[in-house]
Amino acid sequence: MVGRLCALRSHHGLLLLAVALAVCALYYSGSEPKKHSSSSKEDQAARSPSPESEPGPALSKSMQEQLNMQDLHLLMMYTKADKSPALGAKFRLALGSLLRSGKLEASEVLNLHFVTDEPSKEVAKTALRDLLQGVPFKYKVIFHDVNTLTEKLFPIVEAMQKHFSAGSGTYYSDSIFFLSVAMHRIMPKEIPRLIQLDLDLKYKSNIRELFEEFDNFPINAVIGVAHEMQPVYRHTFWQYRRENPDSKVGSPPPDGLPGFNSGVILLNLEAMRQSKLYNQLLEPSEVQRLTEKYHFRGHLGDQDFFTTIGMEHAELFHILDCVWNRQLCTWWRDHGYREVFDFYYRCEGHIKILHGNCNTPIPED
Repeated sequence: MVGRLCALRSHHGLLLLAVALAVCALYYSGSEPKKHSSSSKEDQAARSPSPESEPGPALSKSMQEQLNMQDLHLLMMYTKADKSPALGAKFRLALGSLLRSGKLEASEVLNLHFVTDEPSKEVAKTALRDLLQGVPFKYKVIFHDVNTLTEKLFPIVEAMQKHFSAGSGTYYSDSIFFLSVAMHRIMPKEIPRLIQLDLDLKYKSNIRELFEEFDNFPINAVIGVAHEMQPVYRHTFWQYRRENPDSKVGSPPPDGLPGFNSGVILLNLEAMRQSKLYNQLLEPSEVQRLTEKYHFRGHLGDQDFFTTIGMEHAELFHILDCVWNRQLCTWWRDHGYREVFDFYYRCEGHIKILHGNCNTPIPED
């Protein structure tokens, strides 16, 4: 990757050259993603919103600013886009609204991670050339190959797939739907925090504010996530609820345990790596114990896993306000739960992210 600050005048000496080469590799000017070859097979792009100063005495100041940069990491999955025009429209709506409403400090860089297959990566690059035009803050674009990540994930999450996947068995390709569960084991240790986002979102507030939610995590929390806003888990835990009529499992907020929605997930990767409890819960024996105890069989991947462990270990989670994941789907209202639906669905406050789950149209205004 070529940095815009790499040009040095020879009379500055070898020491200044060595320092510059160490820190200048991240940024270049322009909106089109730049190719990057590495052992991780990732493509990266970075942009600085204004020209840098000329080489000379001001260079060392710019280099110091580079050393003090703070990286903010977002990740989205974008696969099979070449076969789904609707997915491309969601991509443009999500990224367009995120970038338009985003405001970052001069010392911050928004890292946009995309998990893609090869055709989807090309579709994304085309869209990003337009979407990133005129963005007034620094950013990087990083592509991760979905097959490479799946290969890493499969041994970790294979045991839980039979409980939390839509298929009747354990499918290798299903592993990617559990990426957030084991993100702390997949991403480099240099990334301490990351937010994973669905594509069917529309941003109505500055994404930087969502990163500030990490500061509100309780001491033992490793994940930030909003409640599920439909009686999905009231339905899924029906047998356990029948056997335990006084349980809060599957009941609506504020006093119940309605489960989680994984459309917006804050992952404190460093805390996940250090949490003995969380990593124990990834073990097949623990997954088996919990799913048997709660008679659980789901199909929503990571969301089902987080919901299940949250029934016993609420301390692992920071509950995001519903305004950060205002789900619009109303499917369960018309499928047996009309009388209790609004207890789950209501959300008061200024909406910051709209979530068009189950293909619900997102309002244009």
